[in-house]
Amino acid sequence: MIRILQQNNRLTKILFAVIIGAAVVTMVITLVPGIFDNASVNDATVYATVREPGFFGRIVSESTPVKTVEVNQLAQRQLQQQRLPDFLLPYMAQRAGQILVQRAILKHEADRLGLQVSDEDLRHELQSGPFAQYLFPNGTYVGDDAYMNFVQSAFQTSRSDFESQVKSDLELNRLQALITGGVTVTDNAVREAYRVQGTKVKFDYAVISADDLRKTVNPGDADLQGFFKQNAAHYVTAIPETRKIQYAAFDASSLPGGKPQVSDAEVQAYYNQHQAQFQVKEQVKVRHILIAVPSGADSKTDAAAKSKAEDLLKQIKSGGSFADLAGKNSDDPGSKVQGGELGWLDRGKTVPEFDKAAFTLAPGQTSDVIKTQFGYHILQVEDKKTAHLRPLAEVKPEIEPVLGQQKAGAAEQAFATQLADQAKKDGLEKAAAAKGLHVVTTDYVAKDGVIAGLADGSSLLSQAFAAAKGAAPASVSTGDGFAIFQLADIKAAHAPEFAEYKQHILDDFREQQVPQLLNAQLNKLDDRAKVLNDLKKAAAEMNIPVKTSELVGKDGQVPDLGAMSGPGAVAFTLPKGGISGPINAGRAGIVLSVLDKQEPTAEEIAKNFSQTREQLLSQQHEEIFRVYIGTLTEKYEKSGAVKYAQKQPAPGSSPFGN
Repeated sequence: MIRILQQNNRLTKILFAVIIGAAVVTMVITLVPGIFDNASVNDATVYATVREPGFFGRIVSESTPVKTVEVNQLAQRQLQQQRLPDFLLPYMAQRAGQILVQRAILKHEADRLGLQVSDEDLRHELQSGPFAQYLFPNGTYVGDDAYMNFVQSAFQTSRSDFESQVKSDLELNRLQALITGGVTVTDNAVREAYRVQGTKVKFDYAVISADDLRKTVNPGDADLQGFFKQNAAHYVTAIPETRKIQYAAFDASSLPGGKPQVSDAEVQAYYNQHQAQFQVKEQVKVRHILIAVPSGADSKTDAAAKSKAEDLLKQIKSGGSFADLAGKNSDDPGSKVQGGELGWLDRGKTVPEFDKAAFTLAPGQTSDVIKTQFGYHILQVEDKKTAHLRPLAEVKPEIEPVLGQQKAGAAEQAFATQLADQAKKDGLEKAAAAKGLHVVTTDYVAKDGVIAGLADGSSLLSQAFAAAKGAAPASVSTGDGFAIFQLADIKAAHAPEFAEYKQHILDDFREQQVPQLLNAQLNKLDDRAKVLNDLKKAAAEMNIPVKTSELVGKDGQVPDLGAMSGPGAVAFTLPKGGISGPINAGRAGIVLSVLDKQEPTAEEIAKNFSQTREQLLSQQHEEIFRVYIGTLTEKYEKSGAVKYAQKQPAPGSSPFGN
């Protein structure tokens, strides 16, 4: 329930649905092919500029800059949302730039068509749109200060920028509505769409496993040697570069004079400098009972919920157990199993009505019935904490380890620098011995290898593989200390000897043969099944297993075949008893035979008619608007109305290179 009560609960959704990217408009933009092939501008802070095309636009149209920082911010968000590796950031920046440039183009076109949003339009949107519950709760304006606080805390921007973004989104949505407003779909198209969408099939399917075929490929040494020679270029660097490294490692326990100690004066100084860290906010520990009222409920439903809450309050005041009544009656699934327990809440983190009641009551007191946007609540305060600064004696055990780690880290760094300088003069062995350290020489190790004895050898390997042979000793962190290292030897990447690499060559040979074998077996099975008009008999002759699916729709999944929206979708086009052609599902080859096919009834089609119509209309709107954006972008590009700070990669180019 805390997530429901917290004010930012819906803001994240609104942020992505409204503020970032104009909802549908931006989604469509991301699907339009790229455009990057025009003249450039020189300002490094500007990714591109956009103005209206044509001579008239060149004279009177004000250019719209697309800022580099905005492109990078959007690229970072997309990278995080899609959980992609950091090295794809340049590629994501290209896509983000395309989105923002095309958005600027759409804004110019909307302005040209007179679709600008007035201040009155903005006011109406804020009063009736998704932000109304925060800015105009119960139809009453929260005031300028609360408005600005809301915008700053929710979106980390100014009021003027927030309103400009809302206006821009409204204008682009008007443009889309204008372009797609005349789109319709026929009743027959809706019925046919749901007939296809709602059809379910059950089928037998014979599965030829690529892994099983792989085991049947057993070439002799002569074949493998021939394959090895034929593919020599593939193996020329099959054995990666390896390096032999010498290093002397140490941690805080090996420092001259031992591990640094933390004094009381240092603890006091840290405490004085970081008091904000030790401030305890005002908090209250609360139980509650919620009688929910659905959004938009009529007065009768609201009155019934209020009456139930008032009856529960009477029972509590008559000695009833708050926890028992919460467990039996509360509509908050998260807290009812805990007897209504919400735990400790900070002031200002729940909706205003709830917050006011919680922080007004004394421990042990129960509130009257209060109304919030979620329904009717009864609160019981269990305990309170006043805002205060935690005393030094209480936080000293927390400060000492922090300072100890900082001092040890600084001492280790200084010692590592000193030891590296000494090793450059006297050699690693002598410098290490003088400090009582032992030099270790690794075997030849690959860049992604492991160095035994170090908590984290990744930095050592990374630096060692970036260093030149004969380079002076250098220091590097090892996770729990430092090491001084130098290269002892390098073995360049090279081709393997046949005997030492035979198993790898066999694996590669098999992988090359499997696709051909799979297709041959698959075509043979398909031909035989068609001749016999019986998949099971054909599979039995070839000793291929046959499985039977459940009754599945297009949104279903079938083992070995995968999603029915993929290659298996052919089953929906076949009649009962029909046999498919060969289906290559990657690691399996499949032929299927339909056992049963159930199309939706007229009643089911009618029941889902409105929803299906909306889906079709939405698809049509997106497709038409996508074409419109592509055509408009081409127009702006060819006229020189879009200028980039630098030459952009060709659209669709791979981030991995060729």
